[in-house]
Amino acid sequence: MLKHARRPVASLCLTLLALNVAGCHRMAQQDPRTVIPTGGTTVGVERIRGVTMNDGRQIQFDRIPEASVLADTLRANVQGQPVVIPVSDVQRVWIETLDKKRTTLAVIGTTFAVLGTLLAIAIATKESCPFVYSWDGTQYVFDGEPYGGAVSRGLERDDYSDLEHLRPDASGLYRLLVANEVNETQFTNSMELLVVDHRLGTRFEMDEWGKLHSVSSALPPISARDQDGRDLVPWLRASDELIWEPQPAMDPGGAVRQEIVLTFPKPRDAKRAQLVARAGTGLWGSHMIREMLQLRGSAVTEWYAALDKGGEPLNALRAWNVREELYVLKLDVDESGTWRPRGLLPGGGPFIAETRVVSLDLGNAPGETLRLRIRPPSGFWSLNSFAVTYDDSEQPLAVTTVQPLSARTSDGRDLLGDLRTADDRYYAMPNTGDRATITFVAPPARSGAQRSVFLHTRGYYRLHLPEQGPADLVTLQKITDQPDAAARMAAESFAKRRLARSGN
Repeated sequence: MLKHARRPVASLCLTLLALNVAGCHRMAQQDPRTVIPTGGTTVGVERIRGVTMNDGRQIQFDRIPEASVLADTLRANVQGQPVVIPVSDVQRVWIETLDKKRTTLAVIGTTFAVLGTLLAIAIATKESCPFVYSWDGTQYVFDGEPYGGAVSRGLERDDYSDLEHLRPDASGLYRLLVANEVNETQFTNSMELLVVDHRLGTRFEMDEWGKLHSVSSALPPISARDQDGRDLVPWLRASDELIWEPQPAMDPGGAVRQEIVLTFPKPRDAKRAQLVARAGTGLWGSHMIREMLQLRGSAVTEWYAALDKGGEPLNALRAWNVREELYVLKLDVDESGTWRPRGLLPGGGPFIAETRVVSLDLGNAPGETLRLRIRPPSGFWSLNSFAVTYDDSEQPLAVTTVQPLSARTSDGRDLLGDLRTADDRYYAMPNTGDRATITFVAPPARSGAQRSVFLHTRGYYRLHLPEQGPADLVTLQKITDQPDAAARMAAESFAKRRLARSGN
């Protein structure tokens, strides 16, 4: 069986660019017979670590010989015995990237459907923006992917990442490695740690605004069904490597959304609930950011400038983002047979999905069950787990904000002044491979307490686009005006790539 994952992988542009959630990627050529390249990349050596099967079984492969994919078959060894697995039976492939020179490790995953179609999407080289690695006592482990979707300064935002792997080193310091591994320029405004000490056995998570919530008593769903009646409880009840990620719609003229109804137990008199959700942007949804931005041609710079000024362009983008649900999901509550939107779930990067808490108003939802509906566009979301809690009263023992002690680039430049506060100074990473190490003094441990550490970052990025040629005004207008037009565009793009790959 595969070991417990750090977080599921999966991660708007135009009048479109997901405000708060989406990843980035780079394209490169690759042998069409092979889904996963081995070795020879700039960031380390990749191997297929294991797979999740369509029926939910998880299989971990031996390191030697390395697993490989040829045509429609995956070949590997499991406990010394050779296995041959049809790709059609695989729901998700897990890839481990190890860079011994930098002492970094990342485990990411995606569906074979998307990986095989994109071919060149750089999943094996961990392309997303930016990557945060935590020192776990032995090596740097991929642990955060902040401010995805903030593609211009007007979209700059705060992000809160649960650093599950972070441990102090021998000298009592927390160490982070921040790296640019994509074709873009990243601008990090500030970084700090929020160190939360709480009672043993309790658990705290954050909402998108940085508020802590007690989720120790969170309850998994008692039912979860999609529009076809499939039982999704095994996929959505726990934070593990069972991740529900339907591939992009193959028929752009048909349905382009899923519909999932989750049912939870509820105290009869409960007026509020906190949804504890772990979800992220699907890899295809991440890819569509660049594709949709490129519709603007040379006018994309003007569009950036309009967003940076704020006001109506930014408000229109937010409204569009909620309407389309490509990178934020409406949470509908069943109120006596009528679905009412009562919350918004932000997405995350395509390679790490953060747990987020969303408060829900249940004042008009009587009874002893809570029914919740989500309608994610196919290919844009990876869903890992959902739970609800009705008791958010417990408080942590202590919350300590820790500013960085040191911050230096790989060539020795001091960044401390750039990262200490949110201001007009930024740490800019314009090149793929740029990186910096940041240290923090770990507060003394509290006897009998459990510790969680969250990274609070603020920043944005700019994709490196051709920025040339006329804008595709017809498509831009269509996506802006017609509900689900962006999801249909994504389905059309996916279908064309699948057709080209099949040679038909």
